Amino acid sequence: MLKIAKFGGSSCASSEQFEKVKNIVMADRDRKYIVVSAPGKRNGKDTKVTDLFISLYEAVQKKKGIEEIVEKIKRRYQEIIEGLSLSISLEEDFSEIVRRLMAGDSLDYAASRGEYLNARVMAEYLGFPFIDAERLIFFSGDSCDFKKTEEVAKSVLSSVEYAVIPGFYGVNENGEVVTFSRGGSDVTGSLIAAAVYADLYENWTDVSGFLVSDPHIVEKPEVIDYITYRELRELSYMGAGVLHEDAIFPVRKEGIPIQIKNTNAPEDHGTMIVANTLKKPRFIITGIAGKKNFCSINIEKAMMNAEIGFIRKVLSVIEENGISVEHTPSGIDTLTLFIHQEELESHEQKVLQGIQRAVNPDLIELESDLALIAVVGRGMKSSRGVAGRIFSALAHEYINIKMIDQGSSEYNIIIGVKNENFEAAIRAIYNMFVLSALPTKK
Repeated sequence: MLKIAKFGGSSCASSEQFEKVKNIVMADRDRKYIVVSAPGKRNGKDTKVTDLFISLYEAVQKKKGIEEIVEKIKRRYQEIIEGLSLSISLEEDFSEIVRRLMAGDSLDYAASRGEYLNARVMAEYLGFPFIDAERLIFFSGDSCDFKKTEEVAKSVLSSVEYAVIPGFYGVNENGEVVTFSRGGSDVTGSLIAAAVYADLYENWTDVSGFLVSDPHIVEKPEVIDYITYRELRELSYMGAGVLHEDAIFPVRKEGIPIQIKNTNAPEDHGTMIVANTLKKPRFIITGIAGKKNFCSINIEKAMMNAEIGFIRKVLSVIEENGISVEHTPSGIDTLTLFIHQEELESHEQKVLQGIQRAVNPDLIELESDLALIAVVGRGMKSSRGVAGRIFSALAHEYINIKMIDQGSSEYNIIIGVKNENFEAAIRAIYNMFVLSALPTKK
Protein backbone atom coordinates (compact mmCIF):
# COMPACT_ATOMS: atom_id res chain seq x y z
CA MET A 1 0.00 0.00 0.00
CA LEU A 2 0.95 3.62 -0.42
CA LYS A 3 -0.08 5.88 2.46
CA ILE A 4 0.16 9.63 2.94
CA ALA A 5 0.29 10.67 6.60
CA LYS A 6 -0.45 14.22 7.67
CA PHE A 7 0.34 15.24 11.26
CA GLY A 8 -1.38 18.31 12.68
CA GLY A 9 -0.11 21.00 15.01
CA SER A 10 -0.89 19.12 18.22
CA SER A 11 1.05 16.12 16.88
CA CYS A 12 4.13 18.31 16.31
CA ALA A 13 3.95 20.57 19.36
CA SER A 14 6.93 19.18 21.30
CA SER A 15 9.79 16.69 21.20
CA GLU A 16 7.57 14.17 22.99
CA GLN A 17 5.00 14.47 20.20
CA PHE A 18 7.74 14.15 17.57
CA GLU A 19 8.72 10.82 19.17
CA LYS A 20 5.14 9.59 18.84
CA VAL A 21 5.11 10.61 15.18
CA LYS A 22 8.33 8.70 14.51
CA ASN A 23 6.98 5.57 16.19
CA ILE A 24 3.85 5.77 14.03
CA VAL A 25 5.77 6.34 10.79
CA MET A 26 8.34 3.63 11.42
CA ALA A 27 5.66 1.11 12.46
CA ASP A 28 4.36 1.03 8.88
CA ARG A 29 6.80 1.60 6.05
CA ASP A 30 3.85 2.06 3.67
CA ARG A 31 3.70 5.61 5.11
CA LYS A 32 5.85 7.12 2.38
CA TYR A 33 5.13 10.87 2.37
CA ILE A 34 4.72 12.76 5.61
CA VAL A 35 3.01 16.17 5.65
CA VAL A 36 3.38 18.31 8.78
CA SER A 37 1.79 21.40 10.26
CA ALA A 38 3.57 24.02 12.36
CA PRO A 39 3.94 23.25 16.09
CA GLY A 40 0.64 23.79 17.86
CA LYS A 41 -0.14 24.50 21.49
CA ARG A 42 1.57 22.38 24.15
CA ASN A 43 -1.03 23.44 26.71
CA GLY A 44 -4.03 25.73 27.03
CA LYS A 45 -1.91 28.82 27.73
CA ASP A 46 0.56 28.22 24.91
CA THR A 47 0.68 30.02 21.54
CA LYS A 48 0.71 28.30 18.16
CA VAL A 49 3.90 28.91 16.18
CA THR A 50 1.87 30.16 13.20
CA ASP A 51 0.40 32.87 15.44
CA LEU A 52 3.91 33.80 16.56
CA PHE A 53 5.00 34.21 12.95
CA ILE A 54 1.97 36.39 12.26
CA SER A 55 2.98 38.48 15.29
CA LEU A 56 6.49 38.70 13.84
CA TYR A 57 5.09 40.01 10.56
CA GLU A 58 3.11 42.65 12.44
CA ALA A 59 6.19 43.60 14.49
CA VAL A 60 8.18 44.08 11.28
CA GLN A 61 5.47 46.40 9.95
CA LYS A 62 5.68 48.44 13.15
CA LYS A 63 9.47 48.06 13.37
CA LYS A 64 9.06 47.20 17.04
CA GLY A 65 9.58 44.05 19.15
CA ILE A 66 11.08 41.99 16.31
CA GLU A 67 14.00 40.42 18.19
CA GLU A 68 11.82 39.39 21.13
CA ILE A 69 9.40 37.45 18.92
CA VAL A 70 12.19 35.86 16.88
CA GLU A 71 13.82 34.61 20.08
CA LYS A 72 10.51 33.17 21.27
CA ILE A 73 10.06 31.23 18.03
CA LYS A 74 13.66 30.05 18.09
CA ARG A 75 13.16 28.68 21.62
CA ARG A 76 10.16 26.62 20.48
CA TYR A 77 12.18 24.89 17.79
CA GLN A 78 15.32 24.61 19.90
CA GLU A 79 13.38 22.80 22.63
CA ILE A 80 12.26 20.26 20.04
CA ILE A 81 15.72 19.91 18.51
CA GLU A 82 17.46 19.48 21.89
CA GLY A 83 14.74 17.15 23.15
CA LEU A 84 15.40 14.87 20.18
CA SER A 85 19.22 15.24 20.41
CA LEU A 86 19.44 16.50 16.83
CA SER A 87 22.36 18.50 15.43
CA ILE A 88 20.36 20.54 12.88
CA SER A 89 20.71 24.33 13.04
CA LEU A 90 17.97 26.73 11.90
CA GLU A 91 20.01 29.91 12.33
CA GLU A 92 20.44 30.51 8.60
CA ASP A 93 16.74 29.88 8.07
CA PHE A 94 15.78 32.47 10.70
CA SER A 95 18.19 35.00 9.21
CA GLU A 96 16.63 34.49 5.78
CA ILE A 97 13.09 34.78 7.17
CA VAL A 98 13.83 38.05 8.95
CA ARG A 99 15.68 39.42 5.92
CA ARG A 100 12.77 38.67 3.59
CA LEU A 101 10.19 40.11 5.96
CA MET A 102 12.26 43.28 6.41
CA ALA A 103 12.43 43.51 2.60
CA GLY A 104 8.65 43.50 2.42
CA ASP A 105 7.69 39.86 1.92
CA SER A 106 4.05 38.96 2.50
CA LEU A 107 1.96 37.86 5.48
CA ASP A 108 1.43 34.54 3.70
CA TYR A 109 5.20 34.03 3.59
CA ALA A 110 5.45 34.74 7.33
CA ALA A 111 2.51 32.47 8.20
CA SER A 112 3.98 29.59 6.18
CA ARG A 113 7.35 29.51 7.94
CA GLY A 114 6.12 27.43 10.87
CA GLU A 115 5.40 24.52 8.53
CA TYR A 116 8.61 25.05 6.60
CA LEU A 117 10.83 24.90 9.68
CA ASN A 118 8.89 22.05 11.26
CA ALA A 119 9.22 19.94 8.13
CA ARG A 120 12.98 20.59 8.10
CA VAL A 121 13.27 19.33 11.68
CA MET A 122 10.95 16.35 11.09
CA ALA A 123 12.89 15.31 7.97
CA GLU A 124 16.12 15.37 9.96
CA TYR A 125 14.53 13.33 12.76
CA LEU A 126 13.01 10.68 10.48
CA GLY A 127 15.99 10.54 8.14
CA PHE A 128 13.77 11.34 5.16
CA PRO A 129 14.44 13.87 2.39
CA PHE A 130 12.84 17.31 2.85
CA ILE A 131 10.85 18.56 -0.14
CA ASP A 132 9.60 22.14 0.02
CA ALA A 133 5.92 22.64 -0.77
CA GLU A 134 7.04 25.41 -3.15
CA ARG A 135 8.15 22.63 -5.51
CA LEU A 136 4.83 20.79 -5.34
CA ILE A 137 1.83 23.04 -4.61
CA PHE A 138 0.82 25.72 -7.11
CA PHE A 139 -1.71 28.53 -7.01
CA SER A 140 -3.31 30.57 -9.74
CA GLY A 141 -4.06 33.82 -7.95
CA ASP A 142 -5.53 32.83 -4.58
CA SER A 143 -6.90 29.49 -5.82
CA CYS A 144 -5.01 26.22 -5.98
CA ASP A 145 -4.08 25.09 -9.49
CA PHE A 146 -5.07 21.46 -9.01
CA LYS A 147 -3.99 20.29 -12.46
CA LYS A 148 -0.47 21.73 -12.28
CA THR A 149 -0.07 20.62 -8.66
CA GLU A 150 -1.04 17.06 -9.52
CA GLU A 151 1.26 16.90 -12.55
CA VAL A 152 4.32 18.41 -10.86
CA ALA A 153 3.91 16.62 -7.52
CA LYS A 154 3.54 13.28 -9.28
CA SER A 155 6.71 13.93 -11.30
CA VAL A 156 8.82 15.14 -8.35
CA LEU A 157 7.75 12.40 -5.94
CA SER A 158 8.11 9.57 -8.48
CA SER A 159 11.87 9.61 -7.88
CA VAL A 160 11.66 9.84 -4.07
CA GLU A 161 10.51 6.85 -2.00
CA TYR A 162 10.09 8.75 1.28
CA ALA A 163 9.80 12.47 2.02
CA VAL A 164 8.66 15.08 4.53
CA ILE A 165 6.63 17.94 3.07
CA PRO A 166 5.45 21.13 4.82
CA GLY A 167 1.71 21.70 4.64
CA PHE A 168 -0.39 24.85 4.32
CA TYR A 169 1.33 26.68 1.45
CA GLY A 170 2.54 26.73 -2.14
CA VAL A 171 3.52 29.36 -4.70
CA ASN A 172 1.71 31.41 -7.35
CA GLU A 173 2.72 32.20 -10.94
CA ASN A 174 5.16 34.86 -9.68
CA GLY A 175 6.91 32.50 -7.27
CA GLU A 176 5.31 34.21 -4.25
CA VAL A 177 4.25 32.10 -1.28
CA VAL A 178 0.48 31.66 -0.96
CA THR A 179 -1.24 29.89 1.94
CA PHE A 180 -4.47 27.99 2.21
CA SER A 181 -6.91 29.11 4.90
CA ARG A 182 -6.06 28.00 8.46
CA GLY A 183 -6.01 24.24 8.74
CA GLY A 184 -4.82 24.03 5.14
CA SER A 185 -2.17 21.40 5.85
CA ASP A 186 -5.07 18.95 5.47
CA VAL A 187 -5.44 20.19 1.89
CA THR A 188 -1.74 19.70 1.18
CA GLY A 189 -1.94 16.10 2.35
CA SER A 190 -4.99 15.50 0.22
CA LEU A 191 -3.34 16.99 -2.88
CA ILE A 192 -0.24 14.84 -2.41
CA ALA A 193 -2.38 11.73 -1.89
CA ALA A 194 -4.28 12.44 -5.11
CA ALA A 195 -1.12 13.17 -7.10
CA VAL A 196 0.58 9.87 -6.24
CA TYR A 197 -2.64 7.80 -6.32
CA ALA A 198 -2.28 6.80 -2.69
CA ASP A 199 -4.29 3.90 -1.29
CA LEU A 200 -5.01 5.78 1.95
CA TYR A 201 -4.69 9.31 3.30
CA GLU A 202 -4.12 9.28 7.07
CA ASN A 203 -4.88 12.47 8.96
CA TRP A 204 -3.32 12.33 12.43
CA THR A 205 -4.68 14.69 15.07
CA ASP A 206 -5.46 14.75 18.81
CA VAL A 207 -8.86 13.01 18.71
CA SER A 208 -9.68 9.41 17.86
CA GLY A 209 -11.82 10.22 14.88
CA PHE A 210 -14.73 12.36 13.82
CA LEU A 211 -17.25 12.79 16.64
CA VAL A 212 -21.03 12.53 16.30
CA SER A 213 -21.35 15.97 17.91
CA ASP A 214 -19.29 18.84 19.29
CA PRO A 215 -17.63 17.71 22.57
CA HIS A 216 -18.01 21.28 23.88
CA ILE A 217 -21.77 20.76 23.75
CA VAL A 218 -22.25 17.01 24.27
CA GLU A 219 -20.23 15.24 26.95
CA LYS A 220 -18.01 12.50 25.50
CA PRO A 221 -19.80 12.06 22.17
CA GLU A 222 -19.42 8.80 20.28
CA VAL A 223 -16.85 8.42 17.50
CA ILE A 224 -18.11 7.88 13.95
CA ASP A 225 -16.59 4.64 12.58
CA TYR A 226 -17.39 5.22 8.90
CA ILE A 227 -18.65 8.34 7.17
CA THR A 228 -19.14 9.09 3.48
CA TYR A 229 -17.67 12.12 1.73
CA ARG A 230 -21.23 13.31 1.22
CA GLU A 231 -22.09 13.17 4.92
CA LEU A 232 -18.81 14.80 5.88
CA ARG A 233 -19.39 17.64 3.43
CA GLU A 234 -22.77 18.37 5.03
CA LEU A 235 -21.34 18.33 8.55
CA SER A 236 -18.20 20.31 7.70
CA TYR A 237 -20.23 23.03 6.03
CA MET A 238 -22.29 23.37 9.20
CA GLY A 239 -19.20 23.89 11.33
CA ALA A 240 -18.02 20.42 12.34
CA GLY A 241 -14.25 20.44 12.83
CA VAL A 242 -11.31 17.96 12.61
CA LEU A 243 -10.77 18.16 8.84
CA HIS A 244 -10.49 21.18 6.53
CA GLU A 245 -13.52 20.86 4.22
CA ASP A 246 -11.45 21.62 1.09
CA ALA A 247 -9.34 18.53 1.85
CA ILE A 248 -12.19 16.29 0.72
CA PHE A 249 -12.25 17.15 -2.99
CA PRO A 250 -8.79 16.03 -4.27
CA VAL A 251 -9.03 12.56 -2.70
CA ARG A 252 -12.72 12.17 -3.46
CA LYS A 253 -11.93 12.65 -7.15
CA GLU A 254 -9.51 9.71 -7.00
CA GLY A 255 -11.64 7.53 -4.69
CA ILE A 256 -9.01 7.61 -1.94
CA PRO A 257 -10.32 7.01 1.61
CA ILE A 258 -9.26 9.25 4.49
CA GLN A 259 -8.64 7.88 7.96
CA ILE A 260 -8.73 10.24 10.94
CA LYS A 261 -6.35 8.89 13.62
CA ASN A 262 -5.13 9.96 17.06
CA THR A 263 -1.38 10.50 17.47
CA ASN A 264 -1.77 10.01 21.22
CA ALA A 265 -3.75 6.76 20.81
CA PRO A 266 -2.59 5.20 17.52
CA GLU A 267 -4.21 1.88 18.36
CA ASP A 268 -7.70 3.42 18.09
CA HIS A 269 -9.50 2.72 14.80
CA GLY A 270 -10.49 6.34 14.25
CA THR A 271 -12.87 7.35 11.47
CA MET A 272 -12.79 6.11 7.89
CA ILE A 273 -14.07 8.63 5.34
CA VAL A 274 -15.09 6.82 2.16
CA ALA A 275 -16.96 7.45 -1.10
CA ASN A 276 -19.55 4.82 -0.20
CA THR A 277 -19.90 1.83 2.05
CA LEU A 278 -22.13 -1.16 2.77
CA LYS A 279 -21.21 -0.97 6.44
CA LYS A 280 -24.24 -0.19 8.57
CA PRO A 281 -23.89 2.89 10.80
CA ARG A 282 -24.16 2.24 14.52
CA PHE A 283 -26.86 4.88 14.82
CA ILE A 284 -29.58 6.18 12.52
CA ILE A 285 -27.78 9.51 12.37
CA THR A 286 -24.11 9.93 11.52
CA GLY A 287 -23.56 13.37 13.04
CA ILE A 288 -25.02 16.64 14.27
CA ALA A 289 -23.52 20.07 13.63
CA GLY A 290 -24.74 23.63 13.47
CA LYS A 291 -24.08 27.36 13.42
CA LYS A 292 -25.53 30.35 15.22
CA ASN A 293 -26.35 33.92 14.21
CA PHE A 294 -28.70 33.64 11.27
CA CYS A 295 -31.78 35.73 10.56
CA SER A 296 -34.85 35.13 8.46
CA ILE A 297 -36.81 37.24 5.98
CA ASN A 298 -40.37 35.96 5.79
CA ILE A 299 -42.27 37.16 2.72
CA GLU A 300 -46.04 36.72 2.35
CA LYS A 301 -48.15 37.36 -0.73
CA ALA A 302 -51.51 35.98 -1.77
CA MET A 303 -51.31 33.76 -4.86
CA MET A 304 -47.51 33.79 -4.75
CA ASN A 305 -47.41 30.30 -6.19
CA ALA A 306 -49.14 31.49 -9.37
CA GLU A 307 -46.75 34.37 -9.97
CA ILE A 308 -44.09 33.33 -12.46
CA GLY A 309 -40.56 34.34 -11.48
CA PHE A 310 -41.45 35.36 -7.91
CA ILE A 311 -38.60 33.51 -6.22
CA ARG A 312 -36.13 34.54 -8.92
CA LYS A 313 -36.98 38.21 -8.42
CA VAL A 314 -36.49 37.96 -4.65
CA LEU A 315 -33.18 36.11 -4.98
CA SER A 316 -31.99 38.66 -7.55
CA VAL A 317 -32.36 41.39 -4.92
CA ILE A 318 -30.30 39.32 -2.48
CA GLU A 319 -27.64 38.67 -5.13
CA GLU A 320 -27.41 42.35 -6.07
CA ASN A 321 -26.46 43.09 -2.46
CA GLY A 322 -23.72 40.44 -2.40
CA ILE A 323 -25.52 38.24 0.14
CA SER A 324 -25.63 34.43 0.18
CA VAL A 325 -28.78 32.54 1.16
CA GLU A 326 -28.52 29.43 3.35
CA HIS A 327 -32.04 28.01 3.02
CA THR A 328 -35.30 28.99 1.33
CA PRO A 329 -38.25 27.02 2.78
CA SER A 330 -41.55 28.03 1.18
CA GLY A 331 -45.31 27.55 1.29
CA ILE A 332 -48.14 28.35 -1.10
CA ASP A 333 -48.20 32.03 -0.14
CA THR A 334 -44.94 32.34 1.83
CA LEU A 335 -41.21 32.35 1.17
CA THR A 336 -38.56 32.46 3.90
CA LEU A 337 -34.90 33.27 3.39
CA PHE A 338 -32.34 32.25 6.01
CA ILE A 339 -29.25 34.49 5.85
CA HIS A 340 -26.17 35.12 7.97
CA GLN A 341 -27.31 37.94 10.23
CA GLU A 342 -24.07 39.89 9.90
CA GLU A 343 -24.37 39.89 6.10
CA LEU A 344 -27.91 41.27 6.13
CA GLU A 345 -27.42 43.93 8.81
CA SER A 346 -25.23 46.16 6.63
CA HIS A 347 -27.69 45.98 3.69
CA GLU A 348 -30.95 45.60 5.59
CA GLN A 349 -32.99 48.57 4.34
CA LYS A 350 -31.69 48.30 0.79
CA VAL A 351 -32.70 44.63 0.67
CA LEU A 352 -36.17 45.29 2.09
CA GLN A 353 -36.77 48.14 -0.34
CA GLY A 354 -35.57 45.98 -3.21
CA ILE A 355 -37.90 43.13 -2.33
CA GLN A 356 -40.82 45.52 -1.91
CA ARG A 357 -40.25 46.99 -5.36
CA ALA A 358 -39.51 43.67 -7.05
CA VAL A 359 -42.52 41.62 -5.90
CA ASN A 360 -44.84 43.97 -3.96
CA PRO A 361 -45.49 41.53 -1.08
CA ASP A 362 -48.39 41.75 1.37
CA LEU A 363 -46.03 41.43 4.36
CA ILE A 364 -42.31 41.21 5.12
CA GLU A 365 -41.21 40.07 8.58
CA LEU A 366 -37.69 39.80 10.00
CA GLU A 367 -36.48 37.53 12.79
CA SER A 368 -32.98 37.62 14.25
CA ASP A 369 -30.75 35.46 16.46
CA LEU A 370 -31.49 32.12 14.86
CA ALA A 371 -29.37 28.96 14.68
CA LEU A 372 -29.35 26.21 12.08
CA ILE A 373 -28.66 22.59 13.02
CA ALA A 374 -27.92 19.82 10.50
CA VAL A 375 -28.81 16.23 11.37
CA VAL A 376 -26.95 14.06 8.86
CA GLY A 377 -26.85 10.35 8.18
CA ARG A 378 -27.10 7.75 5.46
CA GLY A 379 -29.11 5.60 7.89
CA MET A 380 -31.92 8.17 7.88
CA LYS A 381 -33.03 7.25 4.36
CA SER A 382 -34.13 3.74 5.36
CA SER A 383 -35.60 4.69 8.74
CA ARG A 384 -39.16 5.77 9.43
CA GLY A 385 -40.08 8.65 11.69
CA VAL A 386 -36.73 10.47 11.87
CA ALA A 387 -38.33 13.92 11.63
CA GLY A 388 -40.96 12.88 14.15
CA ARG A 389 -38.29 11.85 16.65
CA ILE A 390 -36.54 15.19 16.19
CA PHE A 391 -39.83 17.02 16.85
CA SER A 392 -40.41 14.85 19.91
CA ALA A 393 -36.89 15.38 21.30
CA LEU A 394 -37.13 19.16 20.95
CA ALA A 395 -40.69 19.35 22.26
CA HIS A 396 -39.60 17.45 25.36
CA GLU A 397 -37.08 20.24 26.03
CA TYR A 398 -39.68 22.95 25.29
CA ILE A 399 -37.73 24.11 22.23
CA ASN A 400 -39.71 25.78 19.47
CA ILE A 401 -38.73 24.85 15.90
CA LYS A 402 -38.52 27.85 13.59
CA MET A 403 -37.84 25.89 10.42
CA ILE A 404 -37.36 22.33 9.23
CA ASP A 405 -36.03 21.46 5.79
CA GLN A 406 -35.22 17.97 4.48
CA GLY A 407 -33.03 17.54 1.43
CA SER A 408 -34.30 15.40 -1.44
CA SER A 409 -31.47 12.93 -0.82
CA GLU A 410 -32.90 12.24 2.67
CA TYR A 411 -29.33 12.40 3.96
CA ASN A 412 -29.90 15.50 6.05
CA ILE A 413 -32.52 17.49 7.91
CA ILE A 414 -31.93 21.17 8.76
CA ILE A 415 -33.66 22.58 11.83
CA GLY A 416 -33.89 26.25 12.75
CA VAL A 417 -34.12 27.29 16.43
CA LYS A 418 -33.35 30.40 18.46
CA ASN A 419 -29.68 30.98 19.33
CA GLU A 420 -30.48 30.55 23.02
CA ASN A 421 -31.77 27.01 22.36
CA PHE A 422 -28.87 25.91 20.14
CA GLU A 423 -26.87 23.80 22.62
CA ALA A 424 -29.95 22.32 24.29
CA ALA A 425 -31.37 21.33 20.90
CA ILE A 426 -28.17 19.52 19.86
CA ARG A 427 -28.06 17.65 23.18
CA ALA A 428 -31.74 16.68 22.84
CA ILE A 429 -31.23 15.29 19.33
CA TYR A 430 -28.06 13.47 20.40
CA ASN A 431 -29.83 11.91 23.35
CA MET A 432 -32.70 10.76 21.15
CA PHE A 433 -30.62 9.09 18.45
CA VAL A 434 -27.43 8.06 20.23
CA LEU A 435 -27.98 7.62 23.98
CA SER A 436 -31.34 5.96 23.34
CA ALA A 437 -29.43 3.70 20.93
CA LEU A 438 -32.37 3.02 18.65
CA PRO A 439 -31.06 0.42 16.19
CA THR A 440 -30.63 1.05 12.49
CA LYS A 441 -32.73 -0.98 10.07
CA LYS A 442 -31.01 -4.22 9.09
